[in-house]
Amino acid sequence: MSSVPLPEIEFPGGLCHFVATPIGNLADVSLRALAVLAAADVVYAEDTRHTRRLLDRYGLKCYLASYHDHNKSRAVPQIVDRLRAGEKVAVVSDAGMPCISDPGFSLARRLLEEEMPWTVIPGPSSTLSALVLSGFSPDRFLFLGYLPRKKGKRKTFLEDALTESGTVIVLESCHRISSSLEILAEVAPERIMAVAREITKLHEETLRGTATELLKVMTGRRLKGELVLLLQGTAAAGNSEE
Repeated sequence: MSSVPLPEIEFPGGLCHFVATPIGNLADVSLRALAVLAAADVVYAEDTRHTRRLLDRYGLKCYLASYHDHNKSRAVPQIVDRLRAGEKVAVVSDAGMPCISDPGFSLARRLLEEEMPWTVIPGPSSTLSALVLSGFSPDRFLFLGYLPRKKGKRKTFLEDALTESGTVIVLESCHRISSSLEILAEVAPERIMAVAREITKLHEETLRGTATELLKVMTGRRLKGELVLLLQGTAAAGNSEE
């Protein structure tokens, strides 16, 4: 695709830009985000191949560098040095907002310690999208990131989450969602929950019901990627379970 007209922006050197990127549908990227990426001296990305697909979609030629969980001890000092030298640095995650369950947080902490500025280019969010898709109360909600990998820790984690009065939002792998729902069916058989998957994509789907009901629907299905699991809070659960 040829380049699209981009807005004029101010991108002062030495100011790190955390840029939100699409969570599935490439059309969800903002014009401001594209303008920042186009103007950057370097774009740090979790997976440069993944980010390159977004850049190619909009005809952008950017210098890409890797910044992920496995190299952050080296990448963070490099980014800080670039910013001190007055370079224009943008940081993206594979999808959504950098720093949210993402290695970008290590950079934000370092910038805070160094008293260096940064800014955010807002955009798509799987957690907020899933909250709206669930139909659960948005008045009070808690995002708890990824569920623990080990089953014992996951059970304790979920038992604590089930005590929250507001909607709880967590991220889970498609490979472990059945195991997590089995735990929930055991410890909270009447609690209503939702699973949102393929958000913004062609096969977007939100399933709602008890853990047992969701297991019946999802058994035998081929799921891909990360899923968003939402638990109704105790306030709403109390009303629905009376």
